[in-house]
Amino acid sequence: MQKTFHVPHTPIEQFTLENGLRVILNEDHSVPVVSVAVYYDVGSRNEREGRTGFAHLFEHMMFQGSENVPKAAHFQYISNAGGTMNGTTSSERTNYFETLPASQLPLALWLESDRMRSLAVTQDNLDNQREAVKEEKRLRYDNQPYVNGFLRLFEMSFQNPANAHSTIGSMEDLDAATVEDIREFFRVYYAPNNAVLSIAGDFDQTETRSLIDKYFATIPSQQQPPPVDVSEPVAVAEQTDVFLDRLAPVPAFALGWKIPARRTPEFYALSLASHLLFEGESARLYQKLVKGEESIVQIQGGIDERRGPSGLFIVVIPKPDHEGTHIREIIFDEIRQLATAGPSAEEMEKLRNNLFNAAVRSRQSSLFRAQQIAESALYDNEPELFNTDLQTYLDVTADQIRDVVAQHLDTDNRVLLNIEPAAEEAAPAAPHEPGEPDQPTAPLPQVPPSPDDAPAVTPLPVAQPQPIESN
Repeated sequence: MQKTFHVPHTPIEQFTLENGLRVILNEDHSVPVVSVAVYYDVGSRNEREGRTGFAHLFEHMMFQGSENVPKAAHFQYISNAGGTMNGTTSSERTNYFETLPASQLPLALWLESDRMRSLAVTQDNLDNQREAVKEEKRLRYDNQPYVNGFLRLFEMSFQNPANAHSTIGSMEDLDAATVEDIREFFRVYYAPNNAVLSIAGDFDQTETRSLIDKYFATIPSQQQPPPVDVSEPVAVAEQTDVFLDRLAPVPAFALGWKIPARRTPEFYALSLASHLLFEGESARLYQKLVKGEESIVQIQGGIDERRGPSGLFIVVIPKPDHEGTHIREIIFDEIRQLATAGPSAEEMEKLRNNLFNAAVRSRQSSLFRAQQIAESALYDNEPELFNTDLQTYLDVTADQIRDVVAQHLDTDNRVLLNIEPAAEEAAPAAPHEPGEPDQPTAPLPQVPPSPDDAPAVTPLPVAQPQPIESN
């Protein structure tokens, strides 16, 4: 008999200002802190070819000052008030958020409204933040093993350019951008009618509504942004490729599948299937490849959750003396078993227990609540999904998991990317002047140190999957 879970309920109030800003409130006085999240409906999916990377560039631009806030002062105001803050970009949205002592809520609302109203989009700010993005790409992508290879997964999986290009975008596109391009991007996408404001934590609703009206109500709305076509053919764009990585110490490979959009019945079941296959030390593939065969250094996997076609990816670093072909056969065989027999009753019970425990723990964070409620409002216009989504996952059956794995994972419609180490080409030697006739003889050869005296070998770096969000 299946255990009954009493899903916790979070009180949610919502309203919309005349300028179109959607506001979601979650009042909770258990801890004297408050979190504010502003979600803008713009991500890499909204970028057109030749103008990629704009959404992520604006994540940087939004901290460069506004009419009443000097450059970089947003950080200082929040830090001096005892708070924390950040911003992230994904394919689906760009968000900004703060957590502060409850008494500092007016500060957070003033800061967010000032940059929504009057961001300093200047040539100087564009130039320095364009260089900041380039430096981020050099540090987090170009000088990290495997990471640029992971970007190929999206290009191989998706045929639609709106889905296939990375969040970091093209540096050539950013170089070609003018300040007029950036101002127009801000006007279209950073309008109140293209945003959601979510507040969770210890606050008084009457006072907070008054503050929201004071700071946000007079920001003018704009025309709705152009619609985005993220439709995809069923087939992946490319099935196999080899990426030569000059920083990779050992070979690795990545597998990818195109899966249905978030909040579809298939997506819920595939999310749970991914937990069974590669999430945590009790997952099937971890037990088979790490604990059992001891044939791999590391396995990671994840789901790229999107409003349109999404992706499921597995990344593996084999041990040097083990073949990737053999390891892939084990992975495909485990997928085939799950597609044939489905998960066991014991696996389903553990899965549901973990889901419920994680939901209860995460809901204790006001920032988690503010972000998840904002996401449901932005993507689905239904913030109450925060209260119902867990039950939807708990209701997924073993047969549903079996069937979606058979349909979407136990198939040849997948991507295989082999990442191979590539030695850097040595620069050609510069010509030397002819030696003197009485040039001395060469020195005696140097004897290398014995292994006992040699420096310790640096451990293999841990592969990091391509971050869907860049901070």
